[in-house]
Amino acid sequence: MMQPVFVRSTAGCWLTLLLAVCANAASVHVELRDRESGNRLPGLIQIRDGQGKIVALSELLCRGFGLEGNSEIHQWWVLPEPRTIELTPGTYSIRAFSGLDTEITEAKIEVAAAPTTVSLDLRRFFDARRSGLRSANTHLHMKQISREQADRYLVEVPLADGLDVLFVSYLERAIADLEYTTNKYTSAELQKLELLGVQIGNGEEHRHNFTASDEGYGHVMLLNIPELVQPVSIGPGITLKGTDGPPLRVGIERARSLGSTIIWCHNQWGLEDIPNWISGRLHANNIFDGGTHGSYEHSFYRYLNAGIKVPFSTGTDWFMYDFSRVYVPASKPLSASEWLDVLRQGRTWITNGPMLEFKVAGKSIGDTHEMPKGGPVSIEARVVGRIDFQRLEIVQNGAVIAQSPARRKDNHFVAELNVQQSIDESCWLALRTPPPPIKDDPKYQTPVAKNDLGGDLFAHSSAVHIQVSGRPQFHVPAGQQLLEEMLTSRQFILARAKFADSAQRDEVLASYDTAILEMQRRLAMAAR
Repeated sequence: MMQPVFVRSTAGCWLTLLLAVCANAASVHVELRDRESGNRLPGLIQIRDGQGKIVALSELLCRGFGLEGNSEIHQWWVLPEPRTIELTPGTYSIRAFSGLDTEITEAKIEVAAAPTTVSLDLRRFFDARRSGLRSANTHLHMKQISREQADRYLVEVPLADGLDVLFVSYLERAIADLEYTTNKYTSAELQKLELLGVQIGNGEEHRHNFTASDEGYGHVMLLNIPELVQPVSIGPGITLKGTDGPPLRVGIERARSLGSTIIWCHNQWGLEDIPNWISGRLHANNIFDGGTHGSYEHSFYRYLNAGIKVPFSTGTDWFMYDFSRVYVPASKPLSASEWLDVLRQGRTWITNGPMLEFKVAGKSIGDTHEMPKGGPVSIEARVVGRIDFQRLEIVQNGAVIAQSPARRKDNHFVAELNVQQSIDESCWLALRTPPPPIKDDPKYQTPVAKNDLGGDLFAHSSAVHIQVSGRPQFHVPAGQQLLEEMLTSRQFILARAKFADSAQRDEVLASYDTAILEMQRRLAMAAR
């Protein structure tokens, strides 16, 4: 006979634990439910014994599966649906949450030698899907695991994390790619996994490095492609053969002709990002996808200041080591292809924890607000998250112009700001939380809070653009900086790259020459 026992959680709600008293097995059936609707939820759980030690749950997938070390991410287990686990009799504490928009619920349980059912009610502080938002991880590979393990991972982890879309991409590196498990999937096989979890799209990481890990032309994601763009990888640094041609531009143009969406990887990593942005070949820019490689100002801000509209995006590269994702507005579930259509419009914001709401003069992220002359504009901003993100910050042309501290509300944190900002000339505005520290950059050394998986918290919207008196945004020093970097990159390639002949060399340099002329033209126009 089952006897109900009521336990109060740290979130302030009462939990019902049904304790059975008539068997010798130490089986614990765990389920998570939405407190408001009563619907079952996927999520992550963590169990500690009476001495406070983490209990490994062999029946479940460790959230840190595939990752080295023993950090916070290895202390959580994936619960995609109600499951039964085995525990020795004793006293335990259990913690759980779902995605990014529920509080953590915690309770004590007593496990005897009889079956136990634990039902945890999770309270939402933000409902992304009901708010008309759909999220995606745009950069994922897996290696050195079996196909069966990869199948399980691709179904269970994004489901527990609350993702809507996941892009799994093919990549090549001589010898090492023999162990790249995600290279073995066909598009049809990925689509079959969709029936069990989130939407899954395919892709390719098209790239060049001068050595195995040294910076080269850069890396781009070619998402939603009907076929591989060859060569997948360029240069002897990756392929151990051939030369440093062609440029990424050739593969990018081929992918665009096939209807692919092109996302630059790893923030500012690589030399060919600037000419491809100036020439309009890219659709979005990933940041913090497998490392920092600079902060916001090293790519996004300088592009935006130079009048280039760059949608923010992000992913996780090798395994889902963090909650990193990009949100787009959508009132219904989207296919991978439909989701990319919205991404290209620039209506995005990225996060690994905090949730953002942002409007300028009633305009949404990605919009342009036109003003016949300078004057005040209204700014409405709100950030909410499970972890204390410290504060929200409003950024204008890369500089913080307003901020508001986070305050605790129940078992989560909120910051809000409603102000009038005077605008004198064309500019862009965005919402963010404090930027995470960047290695070897003295400007970005202030620590930020870490999320439940141990990642430095970040969140940033794409821009709302403001155009005054019909003049487009263009900051001459930003344009001059991009021009100088392209000139330097061109000289570096001449000195460093290995080419088959002068024609191949000229093909690579043409990417820079065309963009250099275009930026010189824009600078001349701005000087009039």
